[in-house]
Amino acid sequence: MMSETAIRPLVAGNWKMNGTTAALREPRLLGAMLKGVKLKCDVLVCPPATILRRAKAVMKGGKIKVGGQDCHAAASGAHTGDISAEMLKDAGASMVIVGHSERRTNHKETDAMVQAKAAAAHRAGLVAIICIGETLDERKGGKTLEVLSTQLKGSIPAGSNSANTVIAYEPVWAIGTGLTASPEQAQDACEFIRNLLRSRDPHKAELVRILYGGSVKPANAEELLALPDIDGALVGGAALDPDDFGAIVAAAPAA
Repeated sequence: MMSETAIRPLVAGNWKMNGTTAALREPRLLGAMLKGVKLKCDVLVCPPATILRRAKAVMKGGKIKVGGQDCHAAASGAHTGDISAEMLKDAGASMVIVGHSERRTNHKETDAMVQAKAAAAHRAGLVAIICIGETLDERKGGKTLEVLSTQLKGSIPAGSNSANTVIAYEPVWAIGTGLTASPEQAQDACEFIRNLLRSRDPHKAELVRILYGGSVKPANAEELLALPDIDGALVGGAALDPDDFGAIVAAAPAA
Protein backbone atom coordinates (compact mmCIF):
# COMPACT_ATOMS: atom_id res chain seq x y z
CA MET A 1 0.00 0.00 0.00
CA MET A 2 1.42 3.40 -0.95
CA SER A 3 1.39 4.92 2.52
CA GLU A 4 2.35 8.42 1.43
CA THR A 5 -0.67 8.69 -0.82
CA ALA A 6 -3.28 7.27 1.59
CA ILE A 7 -5.12 5.33 -1.10
CA ARG A 8 -8.10 3.50 0.37
CA PRO A 9 -7.72 -0.18 -0.51
CA LEU A 10 -10.36 -2.00 -2.57
CA VAL A 11 -11.25 -5.66 -2.16
CA ALA A 12 -13.47 -6.81 -5.02
CA GLY A 13 -15.18 -10.18 -5.15
CA ASN A 14 -15.94 -11.62 -8.59
CA TRP A 15 -18.63 -14.29 -8.30
CA LYS A 16 -18.26 -15.20 -11.98
CA MET A 17 -21.10 -17.46 -13.19
CA ASN A 18 -22.20 -18.45 -9.71
CA GLY A 19 -25.19 -17.44 -7.62
CA THR A 20 -28.98 -17.33 -7.89
CA THR A 21 -31.67 -15.49 -5.97
CA ALA A 22 -31.65 -18.32 -3.46
CA ALA A 23 -28.05 -17.51 -2.62
CA LEU A 24 -29.09 -14.05 -1.50
CA ARG A 25 -31.29 -15.55 1.20
CA GLU A 26 -28.46 -17.64 2.58
CA PRO A 27 -26.80 -15.88 5.51
CA ARG A 28 -23.42 -17.37 4.69
CA LEU A 29 -23.29 -15.62 1.34
CA LEU A 30 -24.41 -12.09 2.05
CA GLY A 31 -25.92 -11.35 5.43
CA ALA A 32 -22.92 -12.82 7.25
CA MET A 33 -20.31 -12.03 4.62
CA LEU A 34 -18.74 -9.20 6.57
CA LYS A 35 -20.40 -9.65 9.94
CA GLY A 36 -18.11 -8.38 12.67
CA VAL A 37 -15.53 -7.09 10.19
CA LYS A 38 -14.50 -3.47 10.61
CA LEU A 39 -14.10 -2.14 7.11
CA LYS A 40 -10.71 -0.53 6.53
CA CYS A 41 -11.19 -0.68 2.78
CA ASP A 42 -13.80 -0.33 0.07
CA VAL A 43 -15.60 -3.61 -0.59
CA LEU A 44 -17.17 -4.59 -3.90
CA VAL A 45 -19.14 -7.69 -4.85
CA CYS A 46 -19.73 -8.49 -8.53
CA PRO A 47 -22.54 -11.06 -8.72
CA PRO A 48 -24.21 -12.26 -11.92
CA ALA A 49 -26.16 -9.43 -13.57
CA THR A 50 -29.41 -11.34 -12.99
CA ILE A 51 -29.22 -10.73 -9.24
CA LEU A 52 -27.32 -7.47 -9.17
CA ARG A 53 -30.26 -5.33 -8.09
CA ARG A 54 -31.31 -7.83 -5.43
CA ALA A 55 -27.74 -8.07 -4.18
CA LYS A 56 -27.57 -4.32 -3.73
CA ALA A 57 -30.83 -4.36 -1.80
CA VAL A 58 -29.62 -6.88 0.77
CA MET A 59 -26.15 -5.46 1.33
CA LYS A 60 -25.92 -4.24 4.90
CA GLY A 61 -26.19 -0.49 5.26
CA GLY A 62 -24.72 0.20 1.84
CA LYS A 63 -21.19 -0.55 3.09
CA ILE A 64 -20.69 -3.11 0.35
CA LYS A 65 -20.90 -1.87 -3.22
CA VAL A 66 -22.02 -4.00 -6.15
CA GLY A 67 -20.59 -4.12 -9.65
CA GLY A 68 -20.84 -5.84 -13.00
CA GLN A 69 -18.57 -8.53 -14.40
CA ASP A 70 -18.52 -7.17 -17.95
CA CYS A 71 -20.33 -4.72 -20.23
CA HIS A 72 -20.83 -4.09 -23.92
CA ALA A 73 -19.21 -1.06 -25.51
CA ALA A 74 -22.52 0.20 -26.91
CA ALA A 75 -25.23 1.82 -24.81
CA SER A 76 -27.99 -0.13 -26.59
CA GLY A 77 -28.74 -1.92 -29.83
CA ALA A 78 -28.95 -5.30 -31.51
CA HIS A 79 -26.55 -7.16 -29.24
CA THR A 80 -28.41 -10.26 -28.12
CA GLY A 81 -27.33 -11.53 -24.72
CA ASP A 82 -25.11 -8.55 -23.92
CA ILE A 83 -25.58 -5.94 -21.21
CA SER A 84 -24.61 -2.29 -21.41
CA ALA A 85 -22.83 -0.19 -18.81
CA GLU A 86 -25.95 1.96 -18.59
CA MET A 87 -28.02 -1.11 -17.69
CA LEU A 88 -25.55 -2.04 -14.95
CA LYS A 89 -25.69 1.50 -13.60
CA ASP A 90 -29.48 1.37 -13.63
CA ALA A 91 -29.39 -1.90 -11.67
CA GLY A 92 -27.29 -0.31 -8.94
CA ALA A 93 -23.70 -1.03 -10.01
CA SER A 94 -20.95 1.44 -9.22
CA MET A 95 -18.10 -0.42 -10.93
CA VAL A 96 -17.60 -2.98 -13.69
CA ILE A 97 -14.82 -5.43 -14.48
CA VAL A 98 -13.53 -5.30 -18.06
CA GLY A 99 -10.83 -7.30 -19.78
CA HIS A 100 -10.87 -10.21 -17.34
CA SER A 101 -8.58 -12.96 -18.63
CA GLU A 102 -11.54 -15.31 -19.03
CA ARG A 103 -13.15 -12.76 -21.35
CA ARG A 104 -9.90 -12.18 -23.23
CA THR A 105 -9.37 -15.93 -23.64
CA ASN A 106 -12.85 -17.39 -24.02
CA HIS A 107 -14.38 -14.50 -25.97
CA LYS A 108 -11.24 -13.43 -27.83
CA GLU A 109 -11.44 -9.89 -26.50
CA THR A 110 -8.65 -7.63 -27.71
CA ASP A 111 -7.11 -4.63 -25.98
CA ALA A 112 -9.12 -2.37 -28.29
CA MET A 113 -12.35 -4.09 -27.24
CA VAL A 114 -11.42 -3.75 -23.58
CA GLN A 115 -10.62 -0.08 -24.08
CA ALA A 116 -14.02 0.48 -25.70
CA LYS A 117 -15.74 -1.25 -22.77
CA ALA A 118 -13.81 0.84 -20.25
CA ALA A 119 -14.81 3.98 -22.13
CA ALA A 120 -18.43 2.79 -22.02
CA ALA A 121 -18.14 2.34 -18.26
CA HIS A 122 -16.89 5.90 -17.91
CA ARG A 123 -19.69 7.14 -20.14
CA ALA A 124 -22.24 5.53 -17.84
CA GLY A 125 -20.64 6.85 -14.68
CA LEU A 126 -19.10 3.56 -13.60
CA VAL A 127 -15.58 2.89 -12.39
CA ALA A 128 -13.82 0.54 -14.82
CA ILE A 129 -11.69 -2.21 -13.28
CA ILE A 130 -9.33 -2.95 -16.17
CA CYS A 131 -7.67 -6.37 -15.97
CA ILE A 132 -4.29 -7.17 -17.47
CA GLY A 133 -1.93 -10.11 -17.03
CA GLU A 134 0.38 -12.61 -18.66
CA THR A 135 -0.02 -16.32 -19.37
CA LEU A 136 2.37 -18.95 -18.03
CA ASP A 137 4.06 -19.30 -21.42
CA GLU A 138 4.56 -15.54 -21.60
CA ARG A 139 6.08 -15.48 -18.12
CA LYS A 140 8.37 -18.42 -18.88
CA GLY A 141 9.38 -16.67 -22.10
CA GLY A 142 10.40 -13.54 -20.21
CA LYS A 143 7.62 -11.48 -21.81
CA THR A 144 5.68 -10.47 -18.69
CA LEU A 145 6.60 -6.78 -18.75
CA GLU A 146 6.13 -6.55 -22.51
CA VAL A 147 2.64 -8.06 -22.22
CA LEU A 148 1.68 -5.78 -19.34
CA SER A 149 2.89 -2.71 -21.20
CA THR A 150 1.02 -3.62 -24.38
CA GLN A 151 -2.20 -4.50 -22.58
CA LEU A 152 -2.17 -1.46 -20.32
CA LYS A 153 -1.47 1.02 -23.11
CA GLY A 154 -4.04 -0.61 -25.37
CA SER A 155 -6.79 -1.02 -22.78
CA ILE A 156 -6.93 2.35 -21.01
CA PRO A 157 -9.18 4.90 -22.73
CA ALA A 158 -8.54 8.63 -22.91
CA GLY A 159 -9.82 10.47 -19.87
CA SER A 160 -8.95 7.68 -17.45
CA ASN A 161 -8.01 8.82 -13.96
CA SER A 162 -7.92 7.61 -10.37
CA ALA A 163 -11.60 8.43 -9.90
CA ASN A 164 -12.93 6.34 -12.79
CA THR A 165 -10.32 3.62 -13.27
CA VAL A 166 -8.79 0.78 -11.28
CA ILE A 167 -6.12 -1.54 -12.68
CA ALA A 168 -6.15 -5.22 -11.74
CA TYR A 169 -3.03 -7.29 -12.33
CA GLU A 170 -4.09 -10.91 -12.69
CA PRO A 171 -1.41 -13.34 -13.84
CA VAL A 172 -3.48 -15.72 -15.93
CA TRP A 173 -1.51 -18.73 -14.73
CA ALA A 174 -2.59 -18.03 -11.14
CA ILE A 175 -6.35 -17.73 -11.71
CA GLY A 176 -8.32 -20.67 -10.39
CA THR A 177 -5.22 -22.87 -10.40
CA GLY A 178 -4.26 -22.62 -6.76
CA LEU A 179 -0.98 -21.07 -7.86
CA THR A 180 -0.20 -17.58 -6.62
CA ALA A 181 2.43 -15.13 -7.73
CA SER A 182 5.12 -14.81 -5.09
CA PRO A 183 5.12 -11.50 -3.22
CA GLU A 184 8.18 -10.49 -5.21
CA GLN A 185 6.54 -11.33 -8.54
CA ALA A 186 3.34 -9.52 -7.60
CA GLN A 187 5.17 -6.42 -6.37
CA ASP A 188 7.49 -6.30 -9.38
CA ALA A 189 4.54 -6.44 -11.79
CA CYS A 190 2.47 -3.87 -9.92
CA GLU A 191 5.45 -1.54 -9.53
CA PHE A 192 6.00 -1.80 -13.29
CA ILE A 193 2.33 -0.92 -13.87
CA ARG A 194 2.66 2.05 -11.50
CA ASN A 195 5.68 3.28 -13.45
CA LEU A 196 3.74 2.97 -16.72
CA LEU A 197 0.98 5.06 -15.18
CA ARG A 198 3.57 7.62 -14.08
CA SER A 199 4.65 7.97 -17.68
CA ARG A 200 1.06 8.90 -18.55
CA ASP A 201 0.49 11.25 -15.63
CA PRO A 202 3.36 11.60 -13.14
CA HIS A 203 1.24 13.63 -10.73
CA LYS A 204 -1.74 11.30 -10.39
CA ALA A 205 -0.30 7.82 -10.90
CA GLU A 206 0.14 7.38 -7.15
CA LEU A 207 -3.62 7.74 -6.67
CA VAL A 208 -4.65 4.97 -9.08
CA ARG A 209 -5.57 1.77 -7.26
CA ILE A 210 -3.75 -1.32 -8.49
CA LEU A 211 -5.24 -4.64 -7.41
CA TYR A 212 -3.71 -8.09 -7.41
CA GLY A 213 -5.86 -11.01 -8.55
CA GLY A 214 -4.95 -14.66 -8.78
CA SER A 215 -5.86 -17.25 -6.12
CA VAL A 216 -6.06 -14.65 -3.36
CA LYS A 217 -7.10 -16.35 -0.12
CA PRO A 218 -6.93 -15.71 3.63
CA ALA A 219 -3.57 -17.45 3.90
CA ASN A 220 -1.78 -15.05 1.53
CA ALA A 221 -3.94 -11.91 1.61
CA GLU A 222 -2.16 -10.06 4.40
CA GLU A 223 1.27 -10.46 2.82
CA LEU A 224 0.07 -9.49 -0.65
CA LEU A 225 -1.98 -6.51 0.49
CA ALA A 226 0.94 -5.11 2.49
CA LEU A 227 3.12 -4.73 -0.61
CA PRO A 228 3.96 -1.12 -1.59
CA ASP A 229 2.28 -1.04 -5.00
CA ILE A 230 -0.73 -3.27 -4.31
CA ASP A 231 -3.84 -1.38 -3.26
CA GLY A 232 -6.28 -4.25 -2.91
CA ALA A 233 -7.38 -7.54 -4.40
CA LEU A 234 -9.63 -8.96 -7.09
CA VAL A 235 -10.89 -12.15 -5.50
CA GLY A 236 -12.41 -15.08 -7.38
CA GLY A 237 -13.24 -18.39 -5.72
CA ALA A 238 -12.72 -17.13 -2.17
CA ALA A 239 -15.37 -14.45 -2.76
CA LEU A 240 -18.04 -17.15 -2.69
CA ASP A 241 -17.22 -18.10 0.90
CA PRO A 242 -18.21 -15.37 3.39
CA ASP A 243 -15.65 -16.50 5.94
CA ASP A 244 -12.80 -16.45 3.43
CA PHE A 245 -13.90 -13.19 1.83
CA GLY A 246 -14.35 -11.56 5.22
CA ALA A 247 -10.86 -12.64 6.23
CA ILE A 248 -9.40 -11.12 3.07
CA VAL A 249 -11.26 -7.87 3.71
CA ALA A 250 -9.97 -7.86 7.28
CA ALA A 251 -6.40 -8.32 6.00
CA ALA A 252 -6.49 -5.06 4.02
CA PRO A 253 -4.33 -2.36 5.63
CA ALA A 254 -5.93 0.90 6.69
CA ALA A 255 -5.44 3.81 4.30
